[in-house]
Amino acid sequence: MPINRYIEPELRDKFEFHNYGHALEILTTNFQEEWNDITECLKSLNITTDEIKTAGGNKSPIPAKFDDFLFPRGWTETKITADLLVKKMDREKRTEQGGKFKADRTEEIVIEGFIDGHNVDFIKGKVAFDLEWNSKDQTFDRDLLAMRNYYDARIIDVGIIITRAEDLNDVFSDLGKEIKSKFGASTTWMGKLKARLDARRNGGCPILAIGIRKECVEGYERRITEYYSKLTELHQGEEI
Repeated sequence: MPINRYIEPELRDKFEFHNYGHALEILTTNFQEEWNDITECLKSLNITTDEIKTAGGNKSPIPAKFDDFLFPRGWTETKITADLLVKKMDREKRTEQGGKFKADRTEEIVIEGFIDGHNVDFIKGKVAFDLEWNSKDQTFDRDLLAMRNYYDARIIDVGIIITRAEDLNDVFSDLGKEIKSKFGASTTWMGKLKARLDARRNGGCPILAIGIRKECVEGYERRITEYYSKLTELHQGEEI
């Protein structure tokens, strides 16, 4: 499926998109209001290097940008719990045809809290949206299990997860060893998410994975241009 058909150039320049289970088709066809909220939120995203340096993981200023944009538009953080009702039925009589199961010989077993404590950052309509900026990569297992359970319970039809694209590592490296180590390989970034999606950890729930690229960092491209301009001057116009 060509991403270009559904994602405008402005967003493709700043984010990467990975489509699982026709999530993008479902969003653009069945949930246009929710998808418009997400695309407008992405367009507005600008990250400063000071915000990257601020401690706090998923409580840093960057996740707060999504809160400030989406909550006023009707998105809510949601938690579900569910009990499992198991019905054990005895067969009336074994025959060559197998016999019938008797409804009046049914034992009911209730497993309380079978689904418990699964939070999703944002839900609107039947669309779920989670952001993982800088948590341990195992957080993706929790997110995908939550969306899988919400989908199986018919609470959502599609999920979106946004995290860091790999090329943000260029920015972190420029900001020094301390920052680079803070955003290490064992934290939440697109490579860790895609590995789980490729292994179908999302079950049957369609997922759109979005990666925040370095073009979202305010002034980063300008600094790179200035760097190469100065380097060119030092080499007196020699080819680099």
